[in-house]
Amino acid sequence: MAKVQVGKWEVEEEELERQHREAIKRGMETAQSEPQAKTVGYDRPTNRLIIELRSGIIFLLPCALVQGLAKATPDDIAQVRLGPRGASLHWDRLSVDFSLSDLMAGAFGTHAWMAEMGRTGGISKPKARVSRTHEKRDRQPLGLRTAKA
Repeated sequence: MAKVQVGKWEVEEEELERQHREAIKRGMETAQSEPQAKTVGYDRPTNRLIIELRSGIIFLLPCALVQGLAKATPDDIAQVRLGPRGASLHWDRLSVDFSLSDLMAGAFGTHAWMAEMGRTGGISKPKARVSRTHEKRDRQPLGLRTAKA
């Protein structure tokens, strides 16, 4: 059996063919199960992306939540294009790329971006009040805490 040089590895031709067939099969399975967009557009008045999926579902995405789009100009955001299978969104001018499945799952950027969004994102007044109460309580020495019935 002939060997094929792939980078620094030598692989049997038969093994390479088997791996290729498996990769094609996995790719086809993924293409059938992942969300795919038919169209994408930008609505300037609401600063939202309108993504129509092949299933007919329409997904609205506020650009202010998305890393790389939050501070971009409307003209730059409007230059959005779909990836080849419709499974991703790309902005060449902004060097921004997102998979549709990540966006639909609520992943609008890196972990650091999402943490910052959570820190500055809307916290209700009652939650803020409770949080301040807990902070004050946690700063008191243990002996000064009193139990309330």
